[in-house]
Amino acid sequence: MMTSIKIAVVDDHPLFREGVMRSLGEIANFEMVGEGGSKDDAIRIVHDICPDVMLMDISMPGNGLEALTEALEHCPEIKIVMLTVSEASEDIAKALRLGAKGYVLKGVGSRALADVIDTVASGESYVSPALSARLIAGLSAPDAEDKPDPMAELTDREQEVLNLVASGLSNKRVARELDLHEKTVKHHMTRILSKLKVTNRTEAALALRDATDRGSLAERL
Repeated sequence: MMTSIKIAVVDDHPLFREGVMRSLGEIANFEMVGEGGSKDDAIRIVHDICPDVMLMDISMPGNGLEALTEALEHCPEIKIVMLTVSEASEDIAKALRLGAKGYVLKGVGSRALADVIDTVASGESYVSPALSARLIAGLSAPDAEDKPDPMAELTDREQEVLNLVASGLSNKRVARELDLHEKTVKHHMTRILSKLKVTNRTEAALALRDATDRGSLAERL
């Protein structure tokens, strides 16, 4: 029997929160266990339940980022996904630095959000691909052209997996696309992270983007 994922939603807009609760509650392995609209509500839920995954807004009474820190202090095993309208690079970076496992914009569809929850519940991190580029602003090394391209180390299959991951697909959906077992996709991701010398799928997607940008620039020269 599939183990259910216990989920709480904290957002100060009742209509949005109720819509998320209702949509996710229709998914078989999801159990909606709590909801609230403020930092105090988030901490109460963590104290009372400590759900597997908590979706939380940044802009809510008490501040979502402060709630994130306190929630993890009380329940270190909880996986927190910031579900927000903020595209500010400093919010993204701070949320991840404080321990958020995911960062998703509110325009996401219910099926895609469900995939994000599955991803973080399994222990992986997720950041919306449209936001990933903001995380590397100012990090380009001046001597990057002198370094070997780690992308050249990837096999054709690893390239396929990375391209799909970078497009925002979860391991489960990558497995469906390539007709592979999910465990096989996870194995490929482990090798990809090792070869690219990165720690998570977001950094791997950024590495692919950088390599693509360098290739495009070289073609124009």
